[in-house]
Amino acid sequence: MDSSRKQVIIYTDGGCDPNPGTGGWAAVLQCGRNIKELSGGALETTNNRMEMTAAIHALESLKSPCVVDLHTDSQYVQRGITEWLPNWKRRGFRRKGGEVLNADLWRRLDELAACHEVRWIWVRGHAGDPMNERCDELAAQAIRAQKRVESGSGGRAVQTAKNG
Repeated sequence: MDSSRKQVIIYTDGGCDPNPGTGGWAAVLQCGRNIKELSGGALETTNNRMEMTAAIHALESLKSPCVVDLHTDSQYVQRGITEWLPNWKRRGFRRKGGEVLNADLWRRLDELAACHEVRWIWVRGHAGDPMNERCDELAAQAIRAQKRVESGSGGRAVQTAKNG
């Protein structure tokens, strides 16, 4: 571990209602005592895309290379980046059935992760971890905001960032 780099703890979550359908994503970043919350959504997406989007936005928000503990309740994200990605890259993001699903997001996530020293940590969702629960709450709020956009009753969708 590079001790000259800032150490950041990140929790991410994403979801859809229904899946596929209206989605939301969220990330909570902690560096020392500073906490930053990010969230946003999409109208036509999947749970997996929202899970990945949360990690992408979190890593994009870092202004310099960091040592990161990134917690996700998505085994798709955690196993994808740590186990499956090397083979996908070797095969040009191809598999027997065609292109790897979400290849655009896997490429971006790989690019961002290479800028940092990232430890990908899977956490059980809905198991009482306060930061994971906060991400779930923010992602659910983002889904509700997107649904208001769909119904025409809520103006435009907003991607938010909040420093705490």
